[in-house]
Parts: sequence; C-alpha cells; structure tokens
Amino acid sequence: MKNQSPQDMMATVSDSMLERTGKSLEAWVEVVLQSGINPLDQNAVRKWLKAEHGIAQNTQWAIADAAAQAVGWVRPSESEYAAGQYTGEKAALWPIFEQLRDYILGLGEDVMMEGRGTYVPFVRGRQFAAIQAATKDRVDVGLRFRAAPDSELLSEAKGPGQATHKLSLRAVAEITPGVENLLRLAYEQNG
Repeated sequence: MKNQSPQDMMATVSDSMLERTGKSLEAWVEVVLQSGINPLDQNAVRKWLKAEHGIAQNTQWAIADAAAQAVGWVRPSESEYAAGQYTGEKAALWPIFEQLRDYILGLGEDVMMEGRGTYVPFVRGRQFAAIQAATKDRVDVGLRFRAAPDSELLSEAKGPGQATHKLSLRAVAEITPGVENLLRLAYEQNG
C-alpha cells in the first residue's frame, strides 16, 4: 500500500467535493470568505462548516486549508511543523525528538513523517507513532498497537495522534533498547 501525502489526500477529497456537497472547493472557499469567519483560524472554520452546513470531517479540513491559503497562508513543511513545537521553553526537548525521529524513519522505507500543529505523526499503512512535546520537560510518544505488549514503560492512552498507548521521556538517555523495541513493534503491527 503506497502512503498518500497530505496533499494527495486533500486532492482526493477535493476532486469529489462537488458530487458530495453540491459545491466545488472553490465555491466553498468563497462561502467561507464571505462568512465573516477569519479564514486563518482553520479550527473555527471547520467547526462552522460542521455546525452550519453539516460538512464531514475530511471535507472540513480541505475547505479550511484552501480558505487559509486563499488569504496567503502557506502550509509549513513537515520539518517546520516539528521544529515549531520545540521552541521557547520546549527547545531543550529537541534532541529527544531528533533521536526518536531518526530511529522511527530508519524502521523502513515505507515510513513517512507528517506535519501537525501539536504533534508529529509517523505512518506506514496507517499511523503507528506520534511524538508530542507534552510539557516543557516531557516528550510523549504515542504508539498504536493491535496487541499491546506487557511493558512497564507503557500506559493506555487516547493520544497523541491515534495512539492506544504512550510512553513518556525526559532525556535522550531514556531512549533505551526497550523503547526502540516498542517503536519497532508498533511499526510492525501497522503495516
């Protein structure tokens, strides 16, 4: 299964929008721009589209993204999304993120890093890991398991990302072979 980039997924949603909603993407962008809602507040746009027009989630994301771009917003790259989460008081967590990212991307050529505003997901067939700068001194690693291993490192979770379990790290030295084994198992279970 080939992973689609977020841009490819948006294009797929946009291509069928007229048929599903009665309006093209361009028409929906115009509706948003005339609504009085700040198109740069994509969360508010998505909530409004759902509440006022009953628009489904993926379509909300496509419309909000296009409306923001129509007024000059430029989507950050995956690396820019990640770097933006490790600034200010969370800057000291960057080395933890870097080591985790490098290990996860090294699990296989089918692994893709995606960009999100508050966490960084990693996908192959589907999302299997997500890294989040949770506090100024803690990184949470969300892992998606079909069959979770018995590990003192894990706790049940509903995030970050699509995680079923998570572990927390406060230093690079805590990225042990046990942590790497959990990352590999999540990768293997989500191919």
